[in-house]
Amino acid sequence: MGNETVQMVFGLLGGLAIFIYGMNLMSEGLQKAAGEKMRSILSLLTRNPFVGVLAGALTTAVLQSSSATTVMVIGFVSAGLMNLPQAISIILGANIGTTMTAQIIAFKIDDYIWPIIFIGFLMFFAAKKEKIKYVGQTIFAFGLLFLGIMYMGSVMKPLVALPFFESMMLYVRNIPALGVLLGTIMTLVVQSSSAVIAVLQNLAAQSGPDGVQSIVGLQGALPILFGSNIGTTITAILATIGGSTNAKRTAIAHTIFNISGTVLFIWFVPQISAIVQMVSPSGPEVQVIARQIANAHTFFNIVCTLIWLPFVGMLVKLVTKLIPSNEVEIEGKELHPIYLDYKILDQPVFALHLATRELSRIAEMIVPMMDRAERSFVEEDEAAIEKVMEMENNIDILQDASVKYLSSLFSNGELTEHQATQVAGLMHVASDIEHMGDQCQNIALFARDKIKHEYKFSKEALDEIRGAFEQVKEMVSLTIRALNEGSEDLAQNVIRQEDEIDRLEVRLRKHHMNRLEQGKCSPEFTVIYTDIIHNLEKISDYCKNVAEAVMKDINFVHES
Repeated sequence: MGNETVQMVFGLLGGLAIFIYGMNLMSEGLQKAAGEKMRSILSLLTRNPFVGVLAGALTTAVLQSSSATTVMVIGFVSAGLMNLPQAISIILGANIGTTMTAQIIAFKIDDYIWPIIFIGFLMFFAAKKEKIKYVGQTIFAFGLLFLGIMYMGSVMKPLVALPFFESMMLYVRNIPALGVLLGTIMTLVVQSSSAVIAVLQNLAAQSGPDGVQSIVGLQGALPILFGSNIGTTITAILATIGGSTNAKRTAIAHTIFNISGTVLFIWFVPQISAIVQMVSPSGPEVQVIARQIANAHTFFNIVCTLIWLPFVGMLVKLVTKLIPSNEVEIEGKELHPIYLDYKILDQPVFALHLATRELSRIAEMIVPMMDRAERSFVEEDEAAIEKVMEMENNIDILQDASVKYLSSLFSNGELTEHQATQVAGLMHVASDIEHMGDQCQNIALFARDKIKHEYKFSKEALDEIRGAFEQVKEMVSLTIRALNEGSEDLAQNVIRQEDEIDRLEVRLRKHHMNRLEQGKCSPEFTVIYTDIIHNLEKISDYCKNVAEAVMKDINFVHES
């Protein structure tokens, strides 16, 4: 008997492992198959709460995990890409999206599992085209998911015959709070409400002593289901460790949503059971209860969302009172990345978006850095020289952090070929931005030399340098816009401007030679003057490199 119990426990754990692996593999396949269409979800986020709910449901349907969506949303809130009302509406949608897994599980496809696995395997391993491979991966993972469910069902049959188990289920049915606690603990351990509900559906599909009624029953299953919704909020809370105030507020809002739903619904278990049975297929309980549980899961989350949706503003005020703002957060952002979030590396589409935003933020430091480099040279401002040195150090630190983040995306091994090209392109962009900072530093060093040796340039020469700075600063600003918007038109404009800067360098050199001939400038100034102009021209070269990357390697619009 002891040996049988051990086999049963490990059989259940093994089936659960296959199920979770299948679910994760299916999520990866769906993300890769969806490709850049996933990015279009981001454009929905700035609209009204109803559209946010839709975006949350769609994202979760692809990611196959409300926890993954919630962690991603918390990352976006921390980075300032999303405000609190938007985040809350998306999390409401995520709770609906996660019920899709339970609905899929409720289908009885035991006879088709092996053909599905085989077809998916063939497409996954034999197809040449990336898209077909990812569709095959999704089908293969879908089969594995059901294989895990089928195996869990087979090992549970002897379990329900144990007197201890039968009496435990009786307690759960009679004491709903016990079921809520059980569902919460199970989800905390497994870290997946979908997995817990899959186990629950399998368990409920086992008949009691009469061979007709479920060992658990719908009324016994509902509290466990409610508890699993509470358990899944812990993942979100853990994701906020070290996060911003708004990130913590987002996680608390998620917790309030799920706990309030449970507190409300727990008093109406018999009534909810009656409604669910009314809208679900009829038949012997053990045959239809998996679908009933799936429908109850969907019903619970849709009703809770409809209740809370008009009160999103009130929920925002509540969590803002519970977690007051922290003024210290706004300090020191120049030295630390604010968009990079390692918790969402498993969702490359969104991780790439964050990396691009961080690189744009670093690039935005170049224009004020050029302002100070110009002031240091033209106005001989020594404080500006020191500021340029400090900013260059900050850019180096942020560039290094960005490259490490992009390298982590590579090592994660979940990129499509197109995404791998995008990552490589962004690494080159990071290098180009860092080189722009180096050129500004060079100009500041020339300024230090100019001050030290008391070089005096003609007004004409200084006016030309000012004009060159303005033209290149305009080009840098245009490059940042092209990178932010992924605009090919803006990128082409940058490339055209680079040709103009090349011609400008040649023209200014000639002007300087003319001034030398006329005795307006001293020969010893020639090296510094031409070096300043050349460093500005090098900044334009790096802008051109970024623009070319926007048009080719990191193009987020056209997926190869």
